[in-house]
Amino acid sequence: RSNALFTALNCATLSEQLIESELFGHEKGSFTTAYKTKYGIVEAADKGTLLLDEIGELPVELQPKLLRFMDCGEFRRVGGNKTYTADVRVIASTNRDLLEMVAEGKFREDLFYRLNVINLAVPPLRKKMDDLPRLVELFIERYARKLTKDIRGISPEALEILKDYHWPGNVRELENVIERAVLLADSTLIGLEEISLHAEPSRADTMPEGSLQLEDMEKRHIKRVIEESGWNQTRASRLLGINRKTLYLKLKKYGLTTDS
Repeated sequence: RSNALFTALNCATLSEQLIESELFGHEKGSFTTAYKTKYGIVEAADKGTLLLDEIGELPVELQPKLLRFMDCGEFRRVGGNKTYTADVRVIASTNRDLLEMVAEGKFREDLFYRLNVINLAVPPLRKKMDDLPRLVELFIERYARKLTKDIRGISPEALEILKDYHWPGNVRELENVIERAVLLADSTLIGLEEISLHAEPSRADTMPEGSLQLEDMEKRHIKRVIEESGWNQTRASRLLGINRKTLYLKLKKYGLTTDS
């Protein structure tokens, strides 16, 4: 199948009718805007591979049709009576607990076991922080090109702030943060000013509701670096990627002293 089509469908982005139409196609006149017959993804991906992203969002009413297709390769277009066949390898991904959804009646048990042939658990970004610098670099390149901006990298200080964050939204959240940073950056380097992070759920009880907490993260990061540097401001400023005057002002701003 390596030479055949690989296609993906996000189950969380479409209504039940539209998902079914995208998957299996529809016949002309099957609904108001069906002005002509449309082939579905499974027909286009015949002999290929289909990724169903966010499978946990697939409407319960559509799950038996997907199960039938996976069992025997048969399907019908929306509004049609003719049965078609296609040979497609189906891969699914989710961030939901499907077994819990099965227990709640929100996901079919037979479909769960039909999908759960080989289970790959992808660790969250917070457990793969060694990958973060490369991901940041990749997203900067992507959005600098997309937004036609001359952004060449990120400051060490801003990168450390990203490393300190918990990333509840995983790689997608990181991508959104970098896209926004590239959009806002007015120099060739993304700095702290362009980094916007949400309050972390794990620390929500110690944070003011709805606050951005970027300054708190910056304070903790500077405190850690200056302490690791033995309060040598020259060394600390070099590690932080800022000059000594800026470091002095930040230490004063946050009330950081050898006694704090």
